[in-house]
Amino acid sequence: MLKSKKTTIKDIAKQLGIHHSTVSRALRDHPDIHPDTIKLIKRTAEKMNYHPNLFARNLKNNQTNLIGVIVPEIKHHFFANAISGIEEAAQANGYVIIVCQSNEDYEREVINTKALMENRIEGLLVSVSQTTFDGSHFQRFIDEGGKLVFFDRALDSVNASKIIVEDYRGAFKATEYLIKKGKKRIAHLAGTKELEISQQRYNGYRDALKKHNIPLRRNLVYWGGFQEEDGMEGTEYLLKLKNRPDAIFAVNDPTAIGAYEIIEREKLKIPDDIAVVGFSNNPISAFIKPALTTIEQPSYEMGKAAMELLSEILKSERNRKVKKVLKTKLIIRDSV
Repeated sequence: MLKSKKTTIKDIAKQLGIHHSTVSRALRDHPDIHPDTIKLIKRTAEKMNYHPNLFARNLKNNQTNLIGVIVPEIKHHFFANAISGIEEAAQANGYVIIVCQSNEDYEREVINTKALMENRIEGLLVSVSQTTFDGSHFQRFIDEGGKLVFFDRALDSVNASKIIVEDYRGAFKATEYLIKKGKKRIAHLAGTKELEISQQRYNGYRDALKKHNIPLRRNLVYWGGFQEEDGMEGTEYLLKLKNRPDAIFAVNDPTAIGAYEIIEREKLKIPDDIAVVGFSNNPISAFIKPALTTIEQPSYEMGKAAMELLSEILKSERNRKVKKVLKTKLIIRDSV
């Protein structure tokens, strides 16, 4: 079957017996064109089923309306939900997103950034991988005129805006809740040492212990990462200690779920033998047994806020540095 020919500006001009430049200006509501002529041309364009070639127009204006998004892993609910928020805000502001995942790998993140730059993206939204300690690939994008906003996981070494949650307060609340439940040997499954998100959650844990005069025991802190495997490795280490912990505060829900697997394998009970608190409130945390007490962080709202901020920066054409912090909430379930 032959495809029907797409109506062009020249087709409309031929139909009305006028120059195509007049049609082009009328469709853009140019002030030099009489309002009655604009109405006639737009009415004719609608009847002829004319649709503007936005891609060609954007190239002519040196714009693509493309936004790059790089996340560690799409499979985790937090990032999938954040992408939904990004997409909604992008569509509302006239942008299209291209999503890449780094798989928690710095080298892949660099490759993703380069590929997105080659596709002439106008802006970049990033949550960095757990192995990213050098942000020069992002700084290069900014130096070449690109606009970037970090969300959830950010790099202080890069001069960019960020949307984060109150990581410190959330960790403090989680640890203090365990203390108020009578726990004395509270371990922390921490993220990677170099990332700000890990440091802030560790600081909240540390300061809650200090407030309640509980000594910080370095052997109860395991610096690992953000995946289930990290939680499993950390919990294996903690349970081999001579005086094992009576509670674990995990940097996020996947590491808490990793802890569950090892605790169950060792025939221990949650929360009778050891209590567990996570961070993020992934949907699965409500369905595992026992249901996981955790800190809720608004992933959808974070993604939406990050895209809205990037849109504002793009429209203002100023690379201003903004930091926005979203609130967290303690979700009490059965694991404490």
